[in-house]
Amino acid sequence: MVLRFFPQKEKYTPEESQLTFDSEGAIPKHVAIIMDGNGRWAQNRRLPRVAGHKEGMETVKKITKYANKLGIQVLTLYAFSTENWKRPEEEVKFLMQLPVDFFDTFVPELIAENVKVNVMGYEQYLPDHTQDAVKRAIEQTASNDGLVLNFALNYGSRAEIVSAVQAIASEVKSEQLDPEEINEETISSHLMTGFLPEELRDPELVIRTSGEERISNFLLWQLAYSELFFTKALWPDFDGAHLETAIASFQSRNRRFGGLNKEDTK
Repeated sequence: MVLRFFPQKEKYTPEESQLTFDSEGAIPKHVAIIMDGNGRWAQNRRLPRVAGHKEGMETVKKITKYANKLGIQVLTLYAFSTENWKRPEEEVKFLMQLPVDFFDTFVPELIAENVKVNVMGYEQYLPDHTQDAVKRAIEQTASNDGLVLNFALNYGSRAEIVSAVQAIASEVKSEQLDPEEINEETISSHLMTGFLPEELRDPELVIRTSGEERISNFLLWQLAYSELFFTKALWPDFDGAHLETAIASFQSRNRRFGGLNKEDTK
């Protein structure tokens, strides 16, 4: 619990929803979340921005457990983008320490929950202590076969696509790959989600918190047919009920993938 000595400037009011979550209905196998609003959450409470990031990590713990409970197989969280280095030095330093504190305290619970940790992004540019924490978490949860908790850390989708194209070009140059053989599967397997089984690489549902309605260089290839859900809830306020509302929205949609379902042809 965060103590505060001043009232909130903008008190959060939960949104009303006409959507009804069906626990027996379709549950998206892969959910991706753009976790936005930590800074505004803190500013509304007249707290430093880093307090919002710290509270946001507590939300990560709660949502991971809830997603696992619902049967979601992959949870991809946009934790730090390649553009976030532009933020103030002290804030970046704090953000680089967060994975250390997070994994040190949460890995035992992840093991108990049978959750497997993965990190995608340009890890080599992270500070050594952040890299070490990530490596330990991946190793300690490697034998788990439940939900995959996939952190996008120092990740940017355009850079990811460039890296994939470079890798494919290198294989063509070394004659390991014929240009005529390059197809969507080739590209998909060279992206940072390529470690997942083919049917799980693309998120079925993408959620963004804080009221912003943009993708922000996140999974540009993978979300070609993802359902998008935007909520005004700031990330530290996002909870299981919000997740269920997002899934209820997913359940209410007619996913045609460019074609027609049987009911559309009647």
